[in-house]
Amino acid sequence: MDIPLPWVLSIDSGLRYLPYETGLNQLQGKTMNRVDNKVALVTGGGSGLGEASSIMLAKEGASVVVTDVDGDAARRTEEAILQQGGQAISLEQNVVDEKRWKEVMDLTIDKFGQLDVLVNNAGVSGANTGIFEETTLDQWRMVMQINLDAVFLGTQKAVQVMKDKGGSIINISSIMGIVGGAGAAYNASKGGVRLLTKSVAAYCGLNGYKIRVNSIHPGYIWTPMVRNVLPYVEDLETEEQLKAFLTEKHPIGRLGEPDDIAKGVLFLASDDSCFMTGSELVIDGGYTAV
Repeated sequence: MDIPLPWVLSIDSGLRYLPYETGLNQLQGKTMNRVDNKVALVTGGGSGLGEASSIMLAKEGASVVVTDVDGDAARRTEEAILQQGGQAISLEQNVVDEKRWKEVMDLTIDKFGQLDVLVNNAGVSGANTGIFEETTLDQWRMVMQINLDAVFLGTQKAVQVMKDKGGSIINISSIMGIVGGAGAAYNASKGGVRLLTKSVAAYCGLNGYKIRVNSIHPGYIWTPMVRNVLPYVEDLETEEQLKAFLTEKHPIGRLGEPDDIAKGVLFLASDDSCFMTGSELVIDGGYTAV
């Protein structure tokens, strides 16, 4: 049977679309992971989406730099990766510290020689900003600083490192960067991430940098950050009640799990998404469809 390229006969699943080199390696019995030989830096990698993304990227062949403001949490993720046979280092990082961003980039290059993927994942919920008319400017600025300013810093430093060789920048936004409902500061910060992503994607393309910049917009994922909003939701007293309340808003019938988002990170980090830049990948169980 003549199989038109890049359609290949995959050993594990029959005829399906694969990048030709990947498919050819499978036919020849070679292992080919989706991000082999790539180096990825993941902020907020000590828990939740960042932890899941770090572990999945490492499992698929990347060397991972795990950073977190909680150095112990970052080290636990590093250890999990090493235990499964992957490559990783962990670094303590406050993402609002511009000097630390430069240090983290330098340490990444010193250790692995390159940077191919940046996942700007670190963020806060902003749930404690309370009633809009009572929100203080300091509360507003705190959310903006972590959720938006830090993404600007990381994206800028990554462009500086990647502009000669290319790479993929993945900014974790939210469905609340598309629709309202989670509080003005959080919505504005995540909406800012969405448009920052598009702007830098266009800038890189116009300047001939082979850097793709995309955002991911998760629905509610059952992580510590989501569970911690319980005190700020009226009429709910337990985590079970919160989970049931949020599940009703997702037509798919469940909340997301961290791996649901990690799979999107892996896709955007890999060459499978080579024609995507300036796009938003919505992974929300249907939340924004209704």
